[in-house]
Parts: sequence; C-alpha cells; structure tokens
Amino acid sequence: MKILVIALSLFLLQATTVVAQTSTTDAIKNYSVEKKNEAAAHSKKLVSDFDVKIKELETQVSKDASAAGADAKRQGKELKELTDLKAARTQAAKKADEMGKASAESWNGAKQAFTDSYKDLQKAYDAAAAKVKK
Repeated sequence: MKILVIALSLFLLQATTVVAQTSTTDAIKNYSVEKKNEAAAHSKKLVSDFDVKIKELETQVSKDASAAGADAKRQGKELKELTDLKAARTQAAKKADEMGKASAESWNGAKQAFTDSYKDLQKAYDAAAAKVKK
C-alpha cells in the first residue's frame, strides 16, 4: 500500500509540474513586443526562482554526502545532474536576456527560444530532483 501511495504521489507531482510549466510558457508566449520589458522581467524572475530550488538540491546532496555510508557512485550521478541543471539555468537566463533585447522582427523567435530553454530547465530540475530524492 505504501508503494502505491508513493507512486501515486510521484505521478501527481509530475502532472502538476507539467501544468505549471505549460501555463508559464503560455504566459510568455502571449506577451506582445510592446510588453517586451514586462516579459523579460517575468522570464528573469522565473529563472531566478530556480536558484532557490538548485540551492535546496545542493544542500540535500551535501547532507547525503556527509551521512554515514553514503554511496559515492550515486552522489557522482547527482552531481552530474546538478551540473546539467546549472547549465540549463545559465542557458535559460541567457535566453531571457536575449528576449529583453529582441527587436520587433525577432520577438517571436526570442520568446520561443526562451520557452524552449525554460522547458529544458524544468526537465533538468526534475531529473536532478529525482536523483537526489532517491
């Protein structure tokens, strides 16, 4: 029964993440070029929100590493996942900056580039969180 509850919880967590991600990317896509500064500020906040989440994962990895009998191979994979997550965060921040500098002609492409990088960031976070919480 406990396994069923855990599996159901993980399923619902993933479904919630997908819904939040979709509504977030839809919100960015709906900004017009006239609201470029607002869109850029919103996208930068979305990216910076991941800083707290990344720090929480790093703290958990650190706690796991100091725990007695911690498995070094697992920690190495977690660190790789965190490295990938940080790279995705850097890329999303870059795309948010580019969106703020986009011309009217490049606006739609810049929005799409940010939403794609934000989706990648969310996937990288989900992968890292799954590894850390195992």
